[in-house]
Amino acid sequence: MTEVTEADWAVLARSAGEVVLPHSARYEALRRPVDPRFHHVRPLAVVRCASTAAVAETIAFVRRAGLPAVLRGGGHDFAGRSTTAGVVIDMTALSAVSVADGAARVGAGANLAQVYDALAGHGRTVPAGCGPSVGIAGLTLGGGLGVLGRLHGLTCDRLRAAEVVLADGRVVTCDERTHADLFWALRGGTGRFGAVTALTFATVPAPAMVSFRLTWPHRCAVALVEAWQAWAPAAPDGLAASLHLTVPADPATPPSASVVGTMVGPPSAAAAVLGDCIARVGAAPTSDERRAASHRETKRLLAGDGPDRAGAYTFRRSGFVAEPLPRAAIVALTRHLTARRRPGQARMLDLMPMGGAYNRVPAGATAFVHRAERFLLQHLTTADPRDSAAARRWLHGSHRLAAGCRSGGVYQNFPDPDLPDGAQAYFGANLHRLRQVKSTYDPGGCFGALDPNEGDGS
Repeated sequence: MTEVTEADWAVLARSAGEVVLPHSARYEALRRPVDPRFHHVRPLAVVRCASTAAVAETIAFVRRAGLPAVLRGGGHDFAGRSTTAGVVIDMTALSAVSVADGAARVGAGANLAQVYDALAGHGRTVPAGCGPSVGIAGLTLGGGLGVLGRLHGLTCDRLRAAEVVLADGRVVTCDERTHADLFWALRGGTGRFGAVTALTFATVPAPAMVSFRLTWPHRCAVALVEAWQAWAPAAPDGLAASLHLTVPADPATPPSASVVGTMVGPPSAAAAVLGDCIARVGAAPTSDERRAASHRETKRLLAGDGPDRAGAYTFRRSGFVAEPLPRAAIVALTRHLTARRRPGQARMLDLMPMGGAYNRVPAGATAFVHRAERFLLQHLTTADPRDSAAARRWLHGSHRLAAGCRSGGVYQNFPDPDLPDGAQAYFGANLHRLRQVKSTYDPGGCFGALDPNEGDGS
């Protein structure tokens, strides 16, 4: 690593864009990623790039200086790879969205709200998540789950081309015919091969939808899990129904169990499929909220549905499940969920269905290998920073209770620092090919390791 002077940063600013240093007025606002667990990290600089050429200039600069660097779009990386003690290459100015002939070209710095807003005017969308500030690039490169996924597949399944700055400075466009191995790797292999600056998607019609939340008391949790896991992953593709078993941070507030999600189509379609769920549970929900709306309005309604709260730390572990959970495991998980509650500590078990279009793509067709799973099980807890140790003890205990039920796969967009072999869990049988692509396009490791546990993204 060479010493970088103020003059060096000034030269970079002239060629690459705004360079925000620790003494800059905007530094505090721009340096932090979304997750407060990583707010203590202080980058040497945040470089705000507004063009592909600026990204290339910045990558060349950090390589010459021997500085660690990370790419930031939405800044939501759970493993802290949205920040570094080196240089943050901020892509958020690369946010333009254009639509032509059913295809959308999207700047890699765009967030989901920007993408949905731009496409809504054309009556189109892409299957993706609900968090409005989540970056489209990071979501796509790791797969991309969302409420239209069982109908149209992963976000990366709709990707048709990508513009990428490579470590050696070349800018290439990859698709099924050009740099096809790189294109394969970018669809679920995460962004460890180059700096993606633009993505082209095949869009889908933006449908009318019904959003819903059906809530039962916690005493129904075991019956609800048994009913849900037989129902949701095998339901019509237009249904996206997650199961949330929730313990609020206030011990005086009772825990609950909710089926939350959307159904494509009119209210009558939702009524039929939700009626099937209620019949399987054998008890009517105590609360039944439904709302018919456009796709864009439905995304707004679903935004921010989770245990996170301002100033608190959220910890999570997860894994895919290929077969229904046995009753003994369900009982153990639901008991542990409510045991020894602590003030300020919220908990959740989140079951997200797979099946449908997710599972109709062969495991080797893209880098996203998890194509035979029944659902994704997340264990989440949110607590004040001073209570982090207790929150993590609950988390690890819950995760252990499901150990014998998991398939071994872990969603790469939910990186887990506690995994002993993250790369194998994220990429499975596709790992060997991904390593070959990595050695071809980033042999020096400029864009970090395939397993986030092996490095900070430098």
